[in-house]
Amino acid sequence: MLHVVLMSPEIPHNTGAAGRLCLATGARLHLVKPLGFSIDAKQVRRAGLDYWKEVDLKVWESWKELMESTSDSLEQGASMYFLTTKTNAPHWSREFKDGDYLVFGSETKGLPESLLAENPESCLTIPMKEGSTRSLNLATSVGIVLYEAVRQVGV
Repeated sequence: MLHVVLMSPEIPHNTGAAGRLCLATGARLHLVKPLGFSIDAKQVRRAGLDYWKEVDLKVWESWKELMESTSDSLEQGASMYFLTTKTNAPHWSREFKDGDYLVFGSETKGLPESLLAENPESCLTIPMKEGSTRSLNLATSVGIVLYEAVRQVGV
């Protein structure tokens, strides 16, 4: 199973859409607080449609709590990849495997600089035409990277 981690998501629609992508691919969705909304919000349910209750969802109080819970799977060979515009390594440059974590930052701030600095070899980006835009929508980014991982791993 692949894992999608959203750190401090701010827009309920993006989280709902990411949940729907996770459901479609059999991935687990991890939300790391603080959240910019209640996961019971109508907008989250609307974006996830009637599937939201079926999403394999874990909510974490902090990054530290998530890391403590994943230490066993990381020790057994799972990798954590951090998606950012602040690297040149394209997301397709890694060989994803079952159990990997795809970590995305909030819509307005991205991932914390300290996290990127601690994990430079695990930072990946979605290549974009130079000068076209500074970033993509969070749910779109999740879909692009998650489906590349699914292509490599299989559903």
